[in-house]
Amino acid sequence: MSKYYVTTAIDYVNAKPHLGTAYEKIGADCLARYKRLAGFDTYFLMGTDEHSTNVEKEAAQLGEDAQAYCDRMAEEFEAVWAKLHISYDQFIRTTDPSHANAVQDIFQKIYDNGYIYTGLYKGLYCVSCEEFVGEKDLVDGKCPRHQQEPEWIEETNYFFALSKFSDRLRNHIETHPEFIQPDIRRNEILNVIKLGLEDVSISRTGKKWGVPLPMAENQVVYVWFDALINYVSALGYAGGSNEKFLRYWPADCHIIGKDITRFHCLIWPAMLMAADITLPKCVFGHGFVYSRGTKMSKTLGNIVDPNEMASFFGADVLRYILLRGIAFNRDGDFTVEQSITRYNAELANELGNLFSRTLSMVQRYRKGEIPEWTSEAGADYNRLTEGMVDQYQVFMDRLAFDEALDAMWKSIQAANRYVEEKKPWELARADDKAALWNTLRALLEVLRTVSVLCVPFMPVKAAEMRGQLGLPDDISAMKLEEARNPGDTGWKKIGAITPLFPKLESPAEE
Repeated sequence: MSKYYVTTAIDYVNAKPHLGTAYEKIGADCLARYKRLAGFDTYFLMGTDEHSTNVEKEAAQLGEDAQAYCDRMAEEFEAVWAKLHISYDQFIRTTDPSHANAVQDIFQKIYDNGYIYTGLYKGLYCVSCEEFVGEKDLVDGKCPRHQQEPEWIEETNYFFALSKFSDRLRNHIETHPEFIQPDIRRNEILNVIKLGLEDVSISRTGKKWGVPLPMAENQVVYVWFDALINYVSALGYAGGSNEKFLRYWPADCHIIGKDITRFHCLIWPAMLMAADITLPKCVFGHGFVYSRGTKMSKTLGNIVDPNEMASFFGADVLRYILLRGIAFNRDGDFTVEQSITRYNAELANELGNLFSRTLSMVQRYRKGEIPEWTSEAGADYNRLTEGMVDQYQVFMDRLAFDEALDAMWKSIQAANRYVEEKKPWELARADDKAALWNTLRALLEVLRTVSVLCVPFMPVKAAEMRGQLGLPDDISAMKLEEARNPGDTGWKKIGAITPLFPKLESPAEE
C-alpha cells in the first residue's frame, strides 16, 4: 500500500485558534480523509509550537508556569480540533522530550557538517512574528502583519549558513516544480533567492524557555529552527533509522499559510540538505481567510471563533462552507450572512432536498425497498454523473477542494432537474412501475455516490447519509472505488429518514 504523509503548520499557543487557523486544519483533514478513502496508508500530523517568546510572555502575564500554561492550551487546541472532526494521527508538541532530542541531534549534525557558526547579531526582531526583520520589511517603522514596532537585538548567536544553499535550492525548485504550490508561491520564493539569501541567526542568548543548544547550554534554539524539526521528530527521527521515519518520510505535503513559505521553502529544505535528510515532496501555501476584508489575528482583535461557528452551523457544515467558498490556493472572505445563504441554497435546498424527495418516494412507492438495478437505471445514472468521480479525483489531488465540490454539485443539480423531468409522481399515477423504479434507482445511486465523495468534507453527515440510504455507515472502512461501481445487488432497503440540513435563519431573525 502506498503511503501519504501530510502535515500542517504547528500553532503558537499564546491565543486560541481562530477561523483562519481552523481553515488550514480542515483543508489538511479533508486531504487526509480523501487519501485514506483512495486507499493510501495515510499519516496526518498536527501539533503546537510552544517555545515561543509570545507563549512565555502570555504565561507570565497570567501568572502561570510556562509549561503548565502550554499543557492547558494544548488541551484547548485539541478540543477545538475534535469539535471540527479533525482526524490527525498524531498531535506533536515541541515541549515533548523526544522532539527536543531530535532538535539537538539535527542541530549537532548540521554544526558538524560545517553549516553552523557563531557571530554577532545586530538587528530588529518582531516578537509577534518570532522573526528577524529588516528595515525594508517595515511600514512606517512597524511590522505590516501585526502593526507593532520590532525590538532591537544585539547578541552573539549561532548562525545557519543559508547563503551556501542558494544554488541547490534554486536547482531543486526549478527541476521539481511540484515542490512549491501554487505557482505564485514558487515564483515568490525564486525571486527571494534571486535577490540573495543571507545567513540566519538560529539561537537566542540568555533564554531558558526553549531547547538548549547541544554545544552551548546558555543559549536556546531559535523557535523556528526548533519548530520546523517537528515534521521529522514526530516520526521518531533518530539519525534516520526509526521504522516510522523510514516508512513515512519524506512528507508528501506540508500544508502551511502563505505567510510562512520562506521558512518552509528556503530554511527548512536547506536545513535538511545540511543534515543529509531527504526533502519533502511538496509545500502548499494556502491563502488567508479574511473577516470582512481583514486578515484575522489576535493583535488586530478581529478573531472569528471556530467553536462558536461550529456550534451555530454544525462542524460539518462549517467545513463545507469554508472549503466550498474559499479556494485553497487563494484568499477569501467569511461572513455569517453569506454562509447562511450558501447553506440554505446548496445544502438545504439542493442536497438535502434531493435526499428527502428521493427517500420519501422510495418509502411511499416501495415501502423503503430498493428497486432492482437495470440497464435503463444505469444509463440514467451515467448521464447524471458523467465525469464526476474522475474530475473529483483530479481536483482533490490538486487540493482544489472547491472545484471537487463543484464537480459533485453539478451532478446533484442534474439529479434535481431529473426529478422534475421524470416526474415520478406522475409515473406512479400512471402505474408505470418500470419507469418509476428505474428513476428511483438512478436517483438512489447518485445519492450513494455522493455519500462516498462527501466523506472528506462532511464525515459525520456522510455517515448520516449512509444510514438513511440503508448502507454501511462506517466511513473508516469506505473506499473511493465504491463511487465507481453502481448497481450493488446486496442493497435492499433504505433506513429511517430524517432532515439532513434543516433550513437556517440568521441569528438576528431567530
